[in-house]
Amino acid sequence: MTTTRTNGPAERAQPGLTRQLLKRFVHHRIALTSLIVLATLMMVCFAAAWIAPYPRGQQDLLTGPSNPSQMHWLGTDELGRDFLSEILYAGQISLAIGLAVAVLSTVVGTVLGAVAGYVGGWLGELIMRVTDLFLVVPAIALLAVILEGLGPSPVTIVLALAALGWTYMARVVRAEVLSLRERDFVHAARGIGASDTRIILSHLLPNLAGVIAVGTSLAVASAIIAESTLSFLGFGVQSPQSSWGTMLNQAAGYVGTSQVYLLYFPGLAILVTVLCVNFIGDGLRDALDPQRTNL
Repeated sequence: MTTTRTNGPAERAQPGLTRQLLKRFVHHRIALTSLIVLATLMMVCFAAAWIAPYPRGQQDLLTGPSNPSQMHWLGTDELGRDFLSEILYAGQISLAIGLAVAVLSTVVGTVLGAVAGYVGGWLGELIMRVTDLFLVVPAIALLAVILEGLGPSPVTIVLALAALGWTYMARVVRAEVLSLRERDFVHAARGIGASDTRIILSHLLPNLAGVIAVGTSLAVASAIIAESTLSFLGFGVQSPQSSWGTMLNQAAGYVGTSQVYLLYFPGLAILVTVLCVNFIGDGLRDALDPQRTNL
């Protein structure tokens, strides 16, 4: 008489999947360091009301632009505003836009890509042709036109960037779903009567976690760079609100002067943020790689 081995006890004996993922991510030292740096940057920016040495927009016209000192660690701008405080407050806008755009574009791109890859047919072709149409449009020019017509508020910027940013995620997810839908576990799910929605949500999307994580991190970095570019060109966030891109625009006239540091600091904030986000994406990709699950 043969006995059938059940998977339940064996699966319970294995370490938790979440624990394995965290262990692999922690061992990725660059990604872990980047996460700490990014979390610290976000904390000080969104807690600027309590951390910043001076209130937002506080001017001292008699001081004017001054070099870094003990009173003003990063100096002051042309209106005598403490530059460190302004960078922290501006970071709230830049980081919020980056995160919001990443979430919206990831959700839209994942849904459309999964549908296009799994369902296929005329619906899949229609989705991909629309995706191709968005890809051939010059993004910065179109965004500038949209913001010029609708107004450069942060909400408008988020919606405009997300409307153009979902295409990368849609193409990547579709390619992965086209491969996954032919796997045995998908055929088995169909065989037991699982609906298409259940197969996509319960079987396909969990296997796309690594792709989605990396795509989301890239979306954050791309959104911050795009917003900074638009603000630098004068189409982004407008006064009295400010972003790192806006600060770059305002400091552009100081190139070649002793106050050129006003250009360096917001640029450095953008650089550090984008690098951290990209390194975190690399760490998540390695941790969520299914081929490394048993390592």
